[in-house]
Amino acid sequence: MTRTALYARYSSDMQSQTSIDDQFAICRDQAVREGRRIIGTYQDAAISGASVILRPGIQSLLQDAQLGKFDTILAEALDRISRDQADVATLYKHFQFAGVKLITIAEGEISELHVGLKGTMNALFLKDLAKKTHRGLRGRVEKGKSGGGLCYGYDVLKRVDASGELVRGERSINEAEALVVQRIFREFSNGKSPRAIACDLNRDNIPGPFGKQWSDTTIRGHAARKTGILHNELYIGVLVWNRQRFIKNPSTGKRVSRPNPESEWIRKDVPEMRILTDELWQAARQRAEEIGERYKAVADGLRASKGKRLRDLHRPVFLFSGMIECGVCGGNCTIIVNDRYGCNNHFRKGTCGNNRTIRREVLEKRALNGISDRLVSADAVKQAVASYIEQINAANREQRAQAELDRRSLDKVERAIAGILSAIEDGMYQPSMKARLDDLERQRDDLQHRNVEHSVAVPDIHPNVAELYRRRVAYLIDALKNPALRDEVAQDIRSIVGKIIISPGPDRGQVYAELCGELMGILNAVSKEGGGGGLLYQRGLRPPATTNLARFLNELAGFLLSRNNGSFSRRRNVQYGVVSGHPISSC
Repeated sequence: MTRTALYARYSSDMQSQTSIDDQFAICRDQAVREGRRIIGTYQDAAISGASVILRPGIQSLLQDAQLGKFDTILAEALDRISRDQADVATLYKHFQFAGVKLITIAEGEISELHVGLKGTMNALFLKDLAKKTHRGLRGRVEKGKSGGGLCYGYDVLKRVDASGELVRGERSINEAEALVVQRIFREFSNGKSPRAIACDLNRDNIPGPFGKQWSDTTIRGHAARKTGILHNELYIGVLVWNRQRFIKNPSTGKRVSRPNPESEWIRKDVPEMRILTDELWQAARQRAEEIGERYKAVADGLRASKGKRLRDLHRPVFLFSGMIECGVCGGNCTIIVNDRYGCNNHFRKGTCGNNRTIRREVLEKRALNGISDRLVSADAVKQAVASYIEQINAANREQRAQAELDRRSLDKVERAIAGILSAIEDGMYQPSMKARLDDLERQRDDLQHRNVEHSVAVPDIHPNVAELYRRRVAYLIDALKNPALRDEVAQDIRSIVGKIIISPGPDRGQVYAELCGELMGILNAVSKEGGGGGLLYQRGLRPPATTNLARFLNELAGFLLSRNNGSFSRRRNVQYGVVSGHPISSC
């Protein structure tokens, strides 16, 4: 029997799990009629078909296809796989390479012709749907109703019309939140900064938008795009819509905002939504303009020198940007002032007590010293591998025992199915037999799917991993000085560092920092230094699955990096250590 995997998807929160169940039901019926053996089911719920990148179900389907777990994929229609032309073509190529046929109930076996024609039709459908949705939202806005999300200070007004349909886009003022909005504008007009306002609101336990904490950016927003509390014209009874549009990044599948020209903005007077007086609004606008003029030259200079170029290229501004964590609250540490890292939650929200900062150059220098000086010995590697083998062998023994139980259960289920079929052939059919047969077939499919899993092979580690790593890191650190190579080697260095944790020390001005190594990056670095092929290899067996490799790396992490500590501080003494998986204790 042909081994078959089923795939189903629905794209909207307004649909339900029954849509998935219905798709699986008709796919199962088709598989039974064609004598296919169902190996497993894969699904993506409430996820758009415009991109496969963020869909875990389709990613698992592709991974298992490459592992040879099934021979065919059965879905209701090609648009359930994807509506994106490029994604359909790419998936089709991957399935072809894996020797897996893609079959849908609507189109039959998918060929290059289906990929081209149906892919184009699905793409046109998405484009047409977007236009119709935009047109419908514009009509709603021109009637004075909301065309987007819920703003702070308002509630969604739920009611139905005479025909029983839900009326969408109506809002009402939330009196408690309206008082907070008035407080923000009043304090800002009187000279208080957005950061100070946010800290005070958090200190008073006043929840921000969607129940989150307040931050300075929530209040000040983006002046050019008119976002944030201080720029929301709805507070003076003017509904502004179509300020920006969203497009999907083809690399990540995530939506990215793009500003629209102001000539395309739609404005509608909604006096019933007014929260602020004109005097308070104008006072806040005047102060915002004064601040903008005062710091315009500084902001323009920063954007011209580094910010704009680097953001456009989606590269980290500094070597360890986005990788530094506060040891007190677990939040991000960012550049706060004068090229110094500090806790964002402390300096932006006032919700963390970690007020220490550290110069960026000092932190980068010490981190580079840490990844080059604290490493492995051959004995540590052997201990890690031995521990891993012990755990994997235990898991394999348990898996083999479970596999034997599943085999016996499968034999029992298949005998029961054969008995029912034999009774039907002998003319003893009863209506209850169909439900029982369906239940037994589902049990059989589940047991067959579990039997596909195999024991995990144990990877070996290159015996010279420590020396290869040292040579590779020395090259990377030296290459950082070369402007032509800096961007490339910076990515390699970032892959070695998992994160850097900054915590306050007991003395005034003292900062502790922990450097946590990323094992996958370390092993990749060694692989590059050793020629690419000698780091992880198998004793003639199939490479382990991704989850098992990650499990191996996590186990290896506890041993591979040494626990030797050094110390440095904001002036002299910030302690740091190289760890992976298990933090070291301060000393």
